[in-house]
Amino acid sequence: QVQLVESGGGLVQPGGSLRLSCVGSGFSVSAFAMRWYRQAPGKELEWVARIASARDTFNTENYAESARGRFTISRDDAKNTVYLQMNSLKAEDTAMYFCNVWTDRDYYGQGTQVTVSS
Repeated sequence: QVQLVESGGGLVQPGGSLRLSCVGSGFSVSAFAMRWYRQAPGKELEWVARIASARDTFNTENYAESARGRFTISRDDAKNTVYLQMNSLKAEDTAMYFCNVWTDRDYYGQGTQVTVSS
């Protein structure tokens, strides 16, 4: 059974950093493209970043315009975990962040809340 568990969110001041983690179970994160999404209050789900599967050697990382240059997605295959390193955080980054994988269908975790505020 595919499961995703996010953690690492919290309250941070503008300009600060957070690292989100997404632990997968029931599948190997290296075998599938993994994505991070976010949803701010009253807004639609927004794609943030994608990391390709280990077998894909081109275009291995992609970022939304809002994340490019500040966020980095990475994967630790030994821990079956995907990370989202977020630097230079802004108030508009405040949202619930979700990890996603499509195996036989779309799966999302329960999310982790990120609040950027002074």
